Amino acid sequence: MNKISLLVGIALVIGVAGCNKSQQPVQPNIILLISDDQSWPHYSFLEHEHIQTPRIDQLAAEGLTIINGYTTAPLCRPALASMATGLYPHQHKAIGNDPVFDPGGKEAYGKDWLAQRAVNNKSVVDGIQELSTIADLLAEAGYVSLQTGKWWEGHYSVGGFSQGMTHGDPSRGGRHGDKGLEIGRKGLDVIYDFMDEAHSSETPFFVWYAPFLPHAPHTPPDSLRDKYLPLAPTPAVANYWAMCEWFDITCGQLMDYIDEKELSENTLFVYVTDNGWIQDPDRPNRYAPRSKRAPYDMGIRTPIMYRWKGVIEPEMDKTSLSSSIDIATTILDVCGIEPTAEMQGINVLDRDARAAREAVFAEVYAHDFNTVDSSLYHRIIITRPWKLILTDPAYNPDRGPELYNLDTDPYEWENQAEAHPEIVTRLSAQLEEWWNQ
Repeated sequence: MNKISLLVGIALVIGVAGCNKSQQPVQPNIILLISDDQSWPHYSFLEHEHIQTPRIDQLAAEGLTIINGYTTAPLCRPALASMATGLYPHQHKAIGNDPVFDPGGKEAYGKDWLAQRAVNNKSVVDGIQELSTIADLLAEAGYVSLQTGKWWEGHYSVGGFSQGMTHGDPSRGGRHGDKGLEIGRKGLDVIYDFMDEAHSSETPFFVWYAPFLPHAPHTPPDSLRDKYLPLAPTPAVANYWAMCEWFDITCGQLMDYIDEKELSENTLFVYVTDNGWIQDPDRPNRYAPRSKRAPYDMGIRTPIMYRWKGVIEPEMDKTSLSSSIDIATTILDVCGIEPTAEMQGINVLDRDARAAREAVFAEVYAHDFNTVDSSLYHRIIITRPWKLILTDPAYNPDRGPELYNLDTDPYEWENQAEAHPEIVTRLSAQLEEWWNQ
């Protein structure tokens, strides 16, 4: 397909929201790049003083990059499930990493522990399998798909992937990715082979690349570690910074492979992170407060990027709001596939839709979860400049609302709830309306 037909196709997709498959103008390949545990300022294009991410910087410069992006939860499993389904955690029900149960003396993450976890987890995985995922809907349009890296919902086929690395068998260590966690850290050949096979058969493909990077354990190559040791306050921080660059290198390798195969003008790259991370300076492989699992921006904010060379006009959008919930809707619309009625996102390539959006939302639950009602910690609404955090009374009845002006206080140190009760009231009502829809 030549560039002119691609440009016409994308114009049709953007101009006609949710066009159906009979109107499908193009079928670009899709590569979804998902960083694991990396906070929003930790990129050189966002002016981090030391972390170097030249390939992600390139991706940001060559596509639509929305600076004010948010994930749906500051924890990997609920965030990833939202990306796959286009639903918020309280809708897809994979709200935490591990279902609550009495370990009964079982060693955490051991074989017996995993077996009991699987029993408690079955209803959640079954629920995901009943939903329409990106991979499910792409398959109906003739795509093949590959799962690599993090995947919490059992076997890769639960997510609708035609191929994958994750077996999900608890007797073999299946919990959050198992064999899939080797991707990136041990090369990218699985992805290269999959793309070659799809390309040779002239079949459009979707790649889910969610490596265990920069996630702990922070074991970067010596060359990267040595690069950052003189710059960082502690070795633990140096290792984390080096992991961010290691992930960047792997993203660049995928970009280069697509370029070498002359597929860049028919491949959409999407970039997002699952949740944030602030490295504890004194404890290797541990996060500091107010990042992972917390409702603050260092836990839930992420740049979100869409790069399709020759089709998507480069733009650094510093005003719009986006959410990882938009990824499913945007990909499907671009491919001429109608998203399900339940999907909550917008097609962010539609400027009018971006301009009309008033707010995005996020949720925080217990790591070891039971139900939405019993495991909820916080609900969040972001409208820019305002952000409201409401803590569930069952979790902490003494913690009042938190209101922050993100334009003047991006790291959320000054709670302005008492100074602006009228804004708290207005945003609380908007949050409740969204929650109960």
